[in-house]
Amino acid sequence: MKIYLACPMTGLPDFNYPAFAATAAKLRAAGFDVVSPADNGLPKDAPWSQHMRADIPMLLACDGVALMDGWEDSKGAQLERHIAMSTGVWTMPVGVWLGVMRTVRAGVAA
Repeated sequence: MKIYLACPMTGLPDFNYPAFAATAAKLRAAGFDVVSPADNGLPKDAPWSQHMRADIPMLLACDGVALMDGWEDSKGAQLERHIAMSTGVWTMPVGVWLGVMRTVRAGVAA
């Protein structure tokens, strides 16, 4: 399952890239294919609108969106959540995605 990460970037140290990397690693270890806006190929300091134009197609190619801590305070993450929910892309907090995968794995092992 391909999961897109949504979280604040603007105004945070290093544009919150360390949090994206850590969360992506956890989700990948759980078995997800992770798509991160931190890996959209643009310079970190490119204009917000440019990032959103690159990120939205990435999101729409995913099966779900993992909402990282602080997404509620981010104009971009709120927009990404809205687009995902409006287009039928599953949207849940990171911890819920991880719990789902643990449940699936437990069911497979049983």
